[in-house]
Amino acid sequence: MKTPRSFLFEVRDGIATITLNRPERLNALTFEAYGELRDTFRALKDESDVRVVILTGKGKGFCSGGDVHDIIGPLLRKDAQGLLEFTRMTCDVVVAMRRLPKPIVARINGVAAGAGAILALASDLRIASHDSRFAFLFTQVGLSGADMGACFLLPRVIGTARAAELLMTSDKIDAAEALRIGLVNRVVPADQLDEETHKLARKLANGPAHGLEITKRCLNDEMSMNLEDAIDLEARVQAECMTHPDFREAYQAFVEKRAPRFK
Repeated sequence: MKTPRSFLFEVRDGIATITLNRPERLNALTFEAYGELRDTFRALKDESDVRVVILTGKGKGFCSGGDVHDIIGPLLRKDAQGLLEFTRMTCDVVVAMRRLPKPIVARINGVAAGAGAILALASDLRIASHDSRFAFLFTQVGLSGADMGACFLLPRVIGTARAAELLMTSDKIDAAEALRIGLVNRVVPADQLDEETHKLARKLANGPAHGLEITKRCLNDEMSMNLEDAIDLEARVQAECMTHPDFREAYQAFVEKRAPRFK
């Protein structure tokens, strides 16, 4: 895959880490960053040495959203077609994240606002530091709360009423409130964020990649299904998983009283 220029990227022990790298701007996104995030998440699908992805930001912030000077200013000079091309590109980042058949763990250090909050939301699991805070700022800048899939994803994570409040008011919430409403999975002290994030990532990387892929796919696909179709899908994919070598390996590991070695 092509090495990105707008953020840091490394792979170690099956874990790919994407680090937004504009700490002086709280990792505000540029046009180039959006495009490279989209392309990177698409390309990671075919990277066999990557089993899990960590998404984070360098410095004191996760991501403060689109850069006011580098994005919002130029958008005011674009015509309708140019604006639509931009919004579709930003939405394609979320689609690429949700369609990546590998878990994404958001390591949220500090502020996650606007598009930054969406990047966290589009991840599969979210670990935040005690000093992190969140805001879906779109209405605050005269836009709708329906941005980058927010109206699709956020109600499914925290419920419609809470999602409506956050998207309509642009209110900021701290880490404790984010945990209470289910926006994040865990909140840890800032000095433990790295350790806890990598502990979770290693657990996923050592797990059954095929089973995790199917789980993520079903979580996505069943959002728009009725009960009968969802149950049928789960019956079919579970039967298929029972033919996969990981299923036999888990059984053998149990019999031999050892940890499973998933390939």
